[in-house]
Amino acid sequence: MYVWAGRESVIPKKILLEWQKRVWWMNMLFLFCLYMTFVYLPFDIFLKPLAEDEEVWFGWVFHEWAAKLTAPFHWLIYGFGSFGFFKMRAWMWPWAALYLGQISLGMLVWNIFDPRGGGLILGLVTMMVFLIPTLAIWRAKDKFLLVKTEEGV
Repeated sequence: MYVWAGRESVIPKKILLEWQKRVWWMNMLFLFCLYMTFVYLPFDIFLKPLAEDEEVWFGWVFHEWAAKLTAPFHWLIYGFGSFGFFKMRAWMWPWAALYLGQISLGMLVWNIFDPRGGGLILGLVTMMVFLIPTLAIWRAKDKFLLVKTEEGV
């Protein structure tokens, strides 16, 4: 057992120490990157039928082969995000904030131009929600390592 915050924990010490490297919201982004890298995108690329496949970039929806061909780029982005959050690499800033920023803008574009979107007002609301983690990452420069490690990554 490991004592954390004055209580015994059933979670192994190594996992608790890893979790404490990042603030809670950054852990949520890290877990999301892990999910996208190891669960969703392998399913999306290898198992999802071509006719159902969609990928969204900057709010524009790509279908079928265009989606299949661009999905590996999402896989790379989330893979790098997983590694970057795991090791808290300096290169994650500003790239994570810029990627989250394009998602925020994409939410606005999608809501305005896609037939399934909710229009300008819902687009602005959705964009504002996604700007919260964008601005949090942008302001968290000091949380990431500012020196290279021996691995040079």
